[in-house]
Amino acid sequence: MKDITVYSTPLCAPCERLKRHLREKGVAFKVIDVMMDEDAGVFLESRGIRTTPVISVDGELVVGFDRMRIDELLDG
Repeated sequence: MKDITVYSTPLCAPCERLKRHLREKGVAFKVIDVMMDEDAGVFLESRGIRTTPVISVDGELVVGFDRMRIDELLDG
């Protein structure tokens, strides 16, 4: 089982599309709201990321809802 985390913010339509896609694929994942979790915000910013959604699949980060790349990581 892969370790999957979605970094999200409230009212983020692409974040909701990503989470819906993962649910439709039956993928278990945890969600971290970067507006509420300061450490998560610092983690992303330290990598030059200032947008959401970001998904971590076994430690590999994908910025945005890049369905093709996300599915490659999930299925690989």
